[in-house]
Amino acid sequence: MVVCSLACWRCRWLLPLLLGLAIIMGIIALAGRGWLESESEPYVQQASLWESCTRGEDDPNWSCESLMDYGWGRAAAATYLVGFVILVICFALAVIAFSIEILRFNFVRGIGGLLFVVAAFQIIGLVIYPVKFTEEIPLTGDNMFSWAYGFGWASTVVVIGCAFFFCCLPNWEDEVLGNIKPTYYYSSPERAPYLN
Repeated sequence: MVVCSLACWRCRWLLPLLLGLAIIMGIIALAGRGWLESESEPYVQQASLWESCTRGEDDPNWSCESLMDYGWGRAAAATYLVGFVILVICFALAVIAFSIEILRFNFVRGIGGLLFVVAAFQIIGLVIYPVKFTEEIPLTGDNMFSWAYGFGWASTVVVIGCAFFFCCLPNWEDEVLGNIKPTYYYSSPERAPYLN
């Protein structure tokens, strides 16, 4: 019999902990300058969610332009940021939900629904960015979408996993709350003579 690994009252803090991890990865994605980088030396291209920077091969100074001057840049930043804000709200709601002794399972399922909304917003931002960036920004040399962009996707994957768990958790309400009586297997001596 397969049992949800979160189906115990002592394990209730795993989901908020995972949401906190998704928030940390989201902060790294929002603040990181490694959404797009030069693949090899000379490193002449670097971009974040907010700006794109280039420099000459012998120039130590970066020349940056804001991506907020482009409609797609504002759209990518806005959708990812809206998803991140809803994620922070879901984290606060999850901490509140799991702090009270009488867990409101419909409330937990609502958090799962909101997490699917977070994932949708983040995926939209993460898809708009590379498609429009490569179309409208002139790239220099060989480039790759790098570590900060990867943290954005990692945060989204964790959010999707947590959304499924938050939605399935009410199915194990009795196990989580400890309302199930233990099952004892007993066999009478008449039916099992080999036990004598």
